[in-house]
Amino acid sequence: MYFLPEDLDDYIVAHSDAEPELLQQLTRETYQKILQPIMLSGPYQGRVLSMISKLKQPKSILELGTFTGYATLCLAEGLQKDGEIHTVDINEELVDFQRKYFDKSAYGNQIFQHLGNALDIIPKLEKNFDLIFIDADKPNYVNYFHLIIDKLNPGGIILSDNVLWHGKVVEPLDAKDASTKAVLEYNTLLKEDPRIETVVLPIRDGLTISRKK
Repeated sequence: MYFLPEDLDDYIVAHSDAEPELLQQLTRETYQKILQPIMLSGPYQGRVLSMISKLKQPKSILELGTFTGYATLCLAEGLQKDGEIHTVDINEELVDFQRKYFDKSAYGNQIFQHLGNALDIIPKLEKNFDLIFIDADKPNYVNYFHLIIDKLNPGGIILSDNVLWHGKVVEPLDAKDASTKAVLEYNTLLKEDPRIETVVLPIRDGLTISRKK
């Protein structure tokens, strides 16, 4: 998932802001208790998400794919004082874990959890958003985009994770690999949709920033 030499990656991390203590605790407990802890955004990408959110200063954030809440808390750092972040995940076993760390943070009362299929939940959210982070099941990325684009305010930001998909986007496509096929289709959609402008960042497994015109 890392495309830079390890020593250069280490240098970049060392010269970026440090991971807050609460997120260090969340990371430790995730690795101790939760399957697939590699799904965490991690300290460097977390600081990138925090910085983008702080630059945007959103009043409303939508996150698709909560996992243990690491990225949620990073994005919440940039919320306006009366802002909200709505985060959606299908895994009910993680809800209490997420809430424990949300309530330990300064943003607990600004974070709203939604349990279930995002394709069903998104249409029921009667609000628009300034920032949307997509980090859920890859085969539905295109479907998520079509559901959220009209809920994104002008000038709003879509952050899309895993858009390089372990480097598979530049390898010969296995016809049975639905996830890689979906990521390729999604990346093409972001490039060609006239409503947005897009840049791909080679951060971790690939992070795309798309701005609605």
